[in-house]
Amino acid sequence: MRYIVGALTSCLIMSSPAFAQVPAEVEACRLSGLAALKERSPSIEHLTFDIESLAISKAQTKVEDTPIKMVVMGDAYLQREKSDKPNRFVCLVSDKGKVVLTFFTEQ
Repeated sequence: MRYIVGALTSCLIMSSPAFAQVPAEVEACRLSGLAALKERSPSIEHLTFDIESLAISKAQTKVEDTPIKMVVMGDAYLQREKSDKPNRFVCLVSDKGKVVLTFFTEQ
């Protein structure tokens, strides 16, 4: 895990409201995250990323033997009955846009 933290801090973060076109990997993170969330909470039907909060970083690191090519972080809104506060998320993307991990904070 310390390797991930080091990689995150050493990456160049490209975050801006003017970041007009979002990479396809961001949508892969959203879909992967939604699928994982639905496994734990089937009532969740929607997951929305706040585009203005996104930090998208190219990376050249590994988690064990898995190459990490991109890190995506930002705010996510889950459709829930009791809360509309954003959750923070981090998503690790490997070769060819494959999502390795999507992690959401709990509110």
